[in-house]
Amino acid sequence: MVDSAFATDDFIRAQIAAWQRELGSVRRLADNTLEAYRRDLSQFLGFLAGHTGGPVTLATLRELRGGDIRAFMAQRRNETLGSRSLARVLSALKSFFRFMEREGVVATEALNVIRTPKLAKSLPKALTVIEARATISATEEMEDRPWVAARDMAVLSLCYGAGLRIAEALAVTRGDLEGTAIRVNGKGGKIRLVPLIEAVRRSIELYLSLSPFKSAPDEPLFRGVRGGVLSPRLIQMRVVQLRSALGLPPSATPHALRHSFATHLLGRGGDLRAIQELLGHASLSTTQIYTAVDTDRLLESYQKAHPRG
Repeated sequence: MVDSAFATDDFIRAQIAAWQRELGSVRRLADNTLEAYRRDLSQFLGFLAGHTGGPVTLATLRELRGGDIRAFMAQRRNETLGSRSLARVLSALKSFFRFMEREGVVATEALNVIRTPKLAKSLPKALTVIEARATISATEEMEDRPWVAARDMAVLSLCYGAGLRIAEALAVTRGDLEGTAIRVNGKGGKIRLVPLIEAVRRSIELYLSLSPFKSAPDEPLFRGVRGGVLSPRLIQMRVVQLRSALGLPPSATPHALRHSFATHLLGRGGDLRAIQELLGHASLSTTQIYTAVDTDRLLESYQKAHPRG
C-alpha cells in the first residue's frame, strides 16, 4: 500500500482537514472515533493511489467505482480485519464522500452499491451481583496505600453503581458532584445527570478524604500516585489483578461492570427508557440488547433449577 502522506494532492488534503474539523466541531465525535476515521480514510487513499498508479486527485475520485471500494475492503479483510471494523471503515468513507458532496466538490454513487458487512450480535457479559460487589470490595486487599485503594474502589463503584464508562468516570471533576447526583460528560459531549446511591457517594467521599491531592472544581478528581490524571490503563490492570484473585472470567472488565449495572437494573424491573438515559445511549435500540441478556439469564436459571432442565 502506498504511503498515505504521498497518496493525495494538496486539494484533497485540504478537504480531509475540513471534513475532520466538521466531525469534531459540528458532529462532536469522540477523539478516538475521529482518529479511527482519519486512519481509515488515509488507508483507503493509500490503497487507491497504488491501485490507480498515482496520487489521488479530484479526477480520481470522480472516476471511483464500486469495484475499487470492494477491492479495498477485500484487502482489509485479508488483513484479518473483522466485520465490525470493516463496517466502521465503510462508515468513514461514506462520511467523507457525503461531506464532499455537500460542499459541491464531487458526488459519487460508488459507495451506494457496497453492502455494510453483517455484524455478529454479541451480547454483553455481565457479572453476577455477588461478583460485581466482590470486585469492588476486594480492592482494599490488593493495595497497601489506603488512598489508592479508595481511589480504585471509587472508580469501579462509579462503573457499577452509576453505569459510567471508564473514560467518563476518570473525567469526573469535583464540580460534577451535585449532592445526590453526578453530572456526566458522555460521548459526543452529551451531558447527563446520574443519581448516586449511598454506597457510591460514600466511596467518593472516602477517596476525597484520603487523597493527598486536592483538585480544583474543574479538574479531574482521580489522580495517579504522582498527581497526574489517572490513566484508564491503571484501572484495567487493577481489575486484571482482582479477576485473578477472585477467579473471575476474562470477560470481567471495568466495562463489564457498566453492563452489569444495566442488566441488574433491568432484572429488578427497571424501565428501559430510564436505563437508556442513565447509560447515555443515543438510541433505545442500543439499550434493548440488555433485554436479551436478561432473558438469557432467566432461561439459564430455569434450566439449572427445573427438574427437567
